[in-house]
Amino acid sequence: MTAIRSPLAALMLLAALTLSACGAGPGPERYGPPPAAPEEVTALARTIQDLGPGIDPAEAARAAEIAHAHARQLARDYRVTDPPLVHNTKVNMGLRDRGLCYQWAEDMEARLGEEGFRTLQLHRAISPGDRLFRIDHSTVILSRRGDPMEAGVVLDPWRSGGELFWSRTTEDPKYAWRPRAEVLAEKAAAAGLTDTASTRNMTATAAQR
Repeated sequence: MTAIRSPLAALMLLAALTLSACGAGPGPERYGPPPAAPEEVTALARTIQDLGPGIDPAEAARAAEIAHAHARQLARDYRVTDPPLVHNTKVNMGLRDRGLCYQWAEDMEARLGEEGFRTLQLHRAISPGDRLFRIDHSTVILSRRGDPMEAGVVLDPWRSGGELFWSRTTEDPKYAWRPRAEVLAEKAAAAGLTDTASTRNMTATAAQR
């Protein structure tokens, strides 16, 4: 999810910084949530395996393990100590280097992509912020190879600061996901952009709002 530059966000950040000043800052090992419980990793692996016939059980298990572990590693790398919107504000103020939702999605996609899964496929998705008080949110989705993202599983560590949220794409209780390329093309068209470079520039600008 992109950051909100608003008085409310600024007040949230001020409150978080005031509270954090009351005690010693966390060491690197204290950033983000604790490790996932084994049963949570197993549940995700089972859900991935159940996406359809032909999925390699070893790949499903490996994907679940990496998704949970790397979400927490990113929380440490990003030095997450606050709720997502507060962390977003810190990024936009230069107090943190990374941690906007699209950066979580990029880094999760990159790590999972390193595995070279034969029976699984990665997708990037955006939930457009077309409702009141809701702005665009990004995630990575894992599906059976060849299936659309709508038949996959959302892997979203942003919304809980590194504790992996996952669900079937169509069962996400908060976000309605669409293919990232489709949403960006619509935004580019609405902005009157047609060439690839202009589209990239528009996307980068929008992502850091």
